[in-house]
Amino acid sequence: MRLVFAGTPAPAVPALRRLAASAHDIAAVITRQDAPLGRKRVLTPSPVATAAEELGLPVIRADRLDAAATAEIAALEPDLGVIVAYGGLVREPLLSTPAHGWINLHFSLLPRWRGAAPVQHALIAGDARTGASVFQLVPELDAGDVFGELAVDVPPNATAGDLLASLADDGAGLLSDVVDAIASGAAVARPQEGDTTYASKLGDDDGRIRWDEPASAVLGRIRGVTPEPGAHTTIDGARFKVLAVAPAPGDALPLEPGALALHGKQVIAGTASAPIVLETVQPAGKGAMRAADWWRGLHGATPVAGS
Repeated sequence: MRLVFAGTPAPAVPALRRLAASAHDIAAVITRQDAPLGRKRVLTPSPVATAAEELGLPVIRADRLDAAATAEIAALEPDLGVIVAYGGLVREPLLSTPAHGWINLHFSLLPRWRGAAPVQHALIAGDARTGASVFQLVPELDAGDVFGELAVDVPPNATAGDLLASLADDGAGLLSDVVDAIASGAAVARPQEGDTTYASKLGDDDGRIRWDEPASAVLGRIRGVTPEPGAHTTIDGARFKVLAVAPAPGDALPLEPGALALHGKQVIAGTASAPIVLETVQPAGKGAMRAADWWRGLHGATPVAGS
């Protein structure tokens, strides 16, 4: 088939590479405009744009799939549109422009966690299982019939970045299989079943650690917002980032929520239940460091983490 592929961040790249290596023809890759990154705000192509150019594929840069983008895509006469984390909506008439419409690789087991941040919300909610789904794009958000899915157990210590990278790799194969099935006429889609939940885009406040929650919830939130938007608290009124955590050993004594202490060579923090271990932290104005090294630099002071 003749495909158009829409995607922007790194998790969309494995799917693009998998389809580029298939028997199908990618007529164009649609991605968002180059964005200013870093302290110097240097205009930088999206990971998908970089991969597409390496593969020798035509690139259409568009932050919105407006009338101009629709006309450019329609001129390519695609059989199927494929979208993976593009970051914009596909509306009519573009939705119906390809002969087979559009399919979307989404990183959850639909209808759980429709929306922008499914992997992050799955970790924050403490889901034991998650996965990826390929579904037919329809006007309603992530509500189309599902062609295929894969389910995985959530690794106990995975961050959102870890889990998303893994699902992106596995999901690329699932997506390729669905494209092949649509091409051969063998694809069968089923309506979504079950309770619907929504995964809104995360903001800075979602990364604020709630020490008055149980340890499982604190660990889930920290891992769910890592690497973006990042977990943080305050110490002596200054922002303090928490980059890696673990459950505390069973012999660690309970602490008041937000209280910090040294247990052996580990820095532990109190929650509403058991304490947790702070492994890697980033104090205000400093780089990432082992929590134990930060603690030694306090010279006997005993700080308390605030909300």
